[in-house]
Amino acid sequence: MPDITSAIGRLVYNSRGSPAIEVDITVDCKYTGRVLAPSGASVGMHEAASFPKGGIKESLRILNENKEKILRLDPTDIESTHKTIKEIDPQPGYHIMGGSLAFAISIAAAEAAAKRSRQPLYKFLREHMPHVGDAAATLDTSKSAPYRFPFPLGNILGGGAHAGHGTPDIQEILICATGAKTIHDAIKTNLDVHAELRQVLQAKDADFSGGRGDEGGWAPKIDNEGALQAAAKACENLGFTLGREVSLGVDFASSTQWNKTKYVYDRAGFEHDHGEQLEFVSDMISRYDLIYAEDAVHEEAFEEMADLRARFPNVLIVADDLTVTNAEILKRAINSKSCNAAILKVNQAGGLYDALEFASVAARNDISLVTSHRSGESTDSHISHIGIATNSKMLKVGVVGGERMAKLNELLRLEQIMMTNDNSHIDENRDYDIMQHDLIQGMAEL
Repeated sequence: MPDITSAIGRLVYNSRGSPAIEVDITVDCKYTGRVLAPSGASVGMHEAASFPKGGIKESLRILNENKEKILRLDPTDIESTHKTIKEIDPQPGYHIMGGSLAFAISIAAAEAAAKRSRQPLYKFLREHMPHVGDAAATLDTSKSAPYRFPFPLGNILGGGAHAGHGTPDIQEILICATGAKTIHDAIKTNLDVHAELRQVLQAKDADFSGGRGDEGGWAPKIDNEGALQAAAKACENLGFTLGREVSLGVDFASSTQWNKTKYVYDRAGFEHDHGEQLEFVSDMISRYDLIYAEDAVHEEAFEEMADLRARFPNVLIVADDLTVTNAEILKRAINSKSCNAAILKVNQAGGLYDALEFASVAARNDISLVTSHRSGESTDSHISHIGIATNSKMLKVGVVGGERMAKLNELLRLEQIMMTNDNSHIDENRDYDIMQHDLIQGMAEL
């Protein structure tokens, strides 16, 4: 049995320059997994706490105090790692050790175990996927199960909590190359649209300085409608037809507008009740052929989300703040038919096992997964592997920025392995045809 022989934590900084925790887990004194935990700006009320009351220093103290428990772990057993973490912090929401520490320990242990077994991380995760409760055997981990690349989904124009005053209230306008046949083409198309959008924005406003938000999307002084018009214009200028070669999406992040009685759009200067919010979102979906609508209503509006899903059965109605990568809350959303897609953010749940349990529940109930970054990120590429391992339909990791490109470049490396049949990185006895899937066909199958 492999042994964890070292567990070291440190304070570092994420892409926003905010303090973050990084953990190194070493197996058999030789194989090291290193993980830096990300953090979000738009945070759901039911997310795992990033840190305990004492902050990162308290998380590091907890790690050092419990190091002997971690050193006894078998890193190939994801569930055992989870149980030990929960022994250290039995509270829901990881308020004792912090979800960032649970995130970093659990993924670093998996990475070290994958290196020891000479497997890419996505293969290790798929083959060690937990079968939990009523979600047992939901993801096919047989030798013949295909691995599929998720389509890259990126923020091209940011507002809300990700950008400053004068930008749109809606948090993200997103691009997805729905007509792409390869990962390279998908990434290149997203980059081209992002670059062209800058030209469109500068033509509208000569004073636009090229400022960007937390996730690399342009942050112009523009209203919601103008932002979508500019994004659509950029696609048109490149000869693309919305809904064919490319598709737009919107992360409304509506909980940031919700004040417990109404939606207040301070920057645009209007307010909505529940019905008006649904019409606002529905109008955008229809006029801009949106393929993706995330957090269109606030984080407890299960019925309103169900209404939107019924109106647009062929659009990804995506829950993020509504479900916060929590398997039990996802079950509630499934019972109320509140979404047909859900964001998977490991650090929302806390540990890796929590997130994989969420993925299993989603798979059993035909909920499309969108594995996602956070606005405060690292240059780690683990979520690219998690997206493949969980059969995610999309990988939401931005378009530009070193911390965003790290995830996209990892997909390109994996694509090269598949295209060249380079078996130096993978099991020579297994066919790793990481098949592309047709996203438009996938939409029809929702």
